[in-house]
Amino acid sequence: MRYAYGITAALLAGGAVATMTSQLPVGAQVAQNAPGAVNAAMAPRPGAPASFADLVANLQPAVVNISTTQKVQVNSGGFNPFAGSPFEEMFPGLGNGDAKPVTREATSLGSGFIISPDGYLVTNNHVISGGAEGMRNNVTISSITVTLPDRKEYEAKVIGRDPVSDLALLKIEAKGLPFVQFGDSTRTRVGDWVVAIGNPYGLGGTVTAGIVSALHRNTGQGGAYDRYIQTDASINQGNSGGPMFDLNGNVIGINTLIFSPTGGNVGIGFAIPAEQAKPVIDQLMGAGKVRRGYLGVGIQPMTEDIAQSLGLPKDQGEIVQQIVPGQAAAKAGIQQGDIILKVNNRTVTPDETLSFIVANLPVGTKVPIELLRNGERRTVTAVVGERPPEEKLASGFGDGNDEDDATPTPGTPGGPKALQGATGLSLQSVTPQIAQQLRMPPTIKGLVIAGIDPSSDAAAQGLQRGDVILSINQRPVATADQAWAVVDAARKANRPSVLLLLQRGNSQPRYIGVKLASK
Repeated sequence: MRYAYGITAALLAGGAVATMTSQLPVGAQVAQNAPGAVNAAMAPRPGAPASFADLVANLQPAVVNISTTQKVQVNSGGFNPFAGSPFEEMFPGLGNGDAKPVTREATSLGSGFIISPDGYLVTNNHVISGGAEGMRNNVTISSITVTLPDRKEYEAKVIGRDPVSDLALLKIEAKGLPFVQFGDSTRTRVGDWVVAIGNPYGLGGTVTAGIVSALHRNTGQGGAYDRYIQTDASINQGNSGGPMFDLNGNVIGINTLIFSPTGGNVGIGFAIPAEQAKPVIDQLMGAGKVRRGYLGVGIQPMTEDIAQSLGLPKDQGEIVQQIVPGQAAAKAGIQQGDIILKVNNRTVTPDETLSFIVANLPVGTKVPIELLRNGERRTVTAVVGERPPEEKLASGFGDGNDEDDATPTPGTPGGPKALQGATGLSLQSVTPQIAQQLRMPPTIKGLVIAGIDPSSDAAAQGLQRGDVILSINQRPVATADQAWAVVDAARKANRPSVLLLLQRGNSQPRYIGVKLASK
């Protein structure tokens, strides 16, 4: 009755609003949520908020609990009760870390879902890898057990796993199993209802519901797959690997992460979108591994300061920080400092990052890449390479800096004092002796920061004495006059900031936008 009264009131109110708004001038604009602007077509589907029982009854049989048995190596060295006493020499290996590691057994819990009647199922890679700690330390998974809702247990084997996307494909020996299918997450909208089913805290099959809170959510982890569906459906420890369903019963996401200062649910959970997960699972099922596209560039996002220094919008493009020699980008002629705007006619944005676009391109395909270099747009063609193993990438990009033959910009009047007033930086040319003191190659060319105004934006950006500026606004600088020429040109063009390429010690150079002081 309460629901019926609500509908009646809404209809009555709608009629009244129609009468009032009819007096508005033709073409007058009203608020998006003004009375009468929200019509019946925008309201939730009839019955959707009332109960999910029928939907859950169909879906829950395909959702499983996953438990692993792990062998963890721990150091047996610890406290030596005889330390400092005459008996210490009688126990030389006790408590000093020299003793042999001890192997202990541990368990972990997670969720998954069946995608075929013959027993293929999907989960997160961290569920079967001992969690984040297990992927970093000496953890060996000795067994994986899959428990169905009817309490039947099966030993599972790993068909394939992909740490980059945090996905894994398992197989149990069974026939005629209930299963679910992936849906089209690209059609998902913020505000859509979703249902999550999983195994939080080992309690068994648990159902929660909520809405899609955000799409293409970046969590700061970086990489091609830092792009999640955010939801307020309760997700807790143990939900990892479980499915997120839409109201048609399709899997539109795989519950993976939570944001929580307490370790429990605070209404911010993240799921891997089906559009990213399905291609990975298809490759794991076909070949047991994943091949990804790769250009061979180190990139930085387009921050507001960097965008201002280049006169670009902050929500488009990414700047090339480093080039890997011999890879696709280097062969295509892409250079350090280029701004990549489009790849294969897809615009690079915070939602569609360069890493995401390239990783999902077939290896070996030729793609046009639109970029900005020294204020000019140009297009190059690259043949997409194959992403190397993660352990090789972790070793670093290498030097890759082939820009030493660039022509320096002639100096203009102004000099060090004017430069210091504009940037807050006191600079001097890098000599071989200074390079040696800074533990940098003796051939490095640039300007070392000798002093910095603590009230300047450069100081606020974290620049320090001993940092070396290699270029300003993508022009190499080796003297204060050259630096002033670039800064002065930027000020005359009414640019509020300049783009510095900064080298600190042996770390990779990175771009930083620094605001200029007012004239």
